[in-house]
Amino acid sequence: MQLFSELLSLRDWVRWASTRFRDAELFYGHGTDNDWDEAQVLALWAINQPWQRLEQLWDVRLSSDEKDKLVKAVEKRIIKRCPAAYITGEAWFAGLPFYVNENTLVPRSPIAELIDAQFQPWLSDYPARILDLCTGSGCIGIACAVEFADSEVDLVDISADALHVAKRNIERFDLSSRVQAIESDGLTEVLEQRYDLIVSNPPYVSEAEYAQLPAEYLAEPKLGLTSGNDGFDFVQGLLRQAEQCLLPGGLLVVEVGYGWELFAERYAEYPFFWPEFEHGGCGVFILSREQLVDVHSRLGGQ
Repeated sequence: MQLFSELLSLRDWVRWASTRFRDAELFYGHGTDNDWDEAQVLALWAINQPWQRLEQLWDVRLSSDEKDKLVKAVEKRIIKRCPAAYITGEAWFAGLPFYVNENTLVPRSPIAELIDAQFQPWLSDYPARILDLCTGSGCIGIACAVEFADSEVDLVDISADALHVAKRNIERFDLSSRVQAIESDGLTEVLEQRYDLIVSNPPYVSEAEYAQLPAEYLAEPKLGLTSGNDGFDFVQGLLRQAEQCLLPGGLLVVEVGYGWELFAERYAEYPFFWPEFEHGGCGVFILSREQLVDVHSRLGGQ
């Protein structure tokens, strides 16, 4: 650590890490969008302090162990292009801190805004039963359980490794009495269940898009990103099956990302509503059960 003897305060270390990140031309998008904020995330983690105290901490000096911890984190971020959330083991979503690791995507869905608004004005009744399909870390379903304090929530994913993470987050928020994790390939294991609200951030990246992704995104599980050549395989199946699992008045909310215009054109028979987001993001559609039933009746059950 002799080379870092001139770095004294937290401010010094954040500036150093930020410069290293800029020189390395890292890609951001897993909770931050710039080198300075990314450096703050790792620095605060290294000294085990929360964001809320940042303004009080700029002039504190790091211990030798804290310096060593931060240097190793910065090197891992640069050399392995590892998202900061995987290094710290934590990502924030809908104002809540979630445990994450390399078996789940890093939470970043704009669906958080819809949760905060309680899915209004589209959700007509209180959602007593909610399904978070392709749950990953469980962030969407757990955020829903926190927002709707009397609801029961099922977290469904095909990945047993992801569900281990989701279960850890269920315990973290003490929600085991209302939230359960279910291993299932899509809706297969819950087809007999009925929900007021189905929310899903499924895989939707095409193979061509995946091949062009920055290394930081390639660090995430491919299973959670891609779905067939055009990325639409999973959602296509969900459109066919979702009405079976929705109660009358129920709502389907699904993210399909930046390819939403192509998706909307491909499935033009569905009357998708695409909400706009104040804090960024796009490509989330909303459909009611009644709209799904109407489309399928007109298509002759196709």
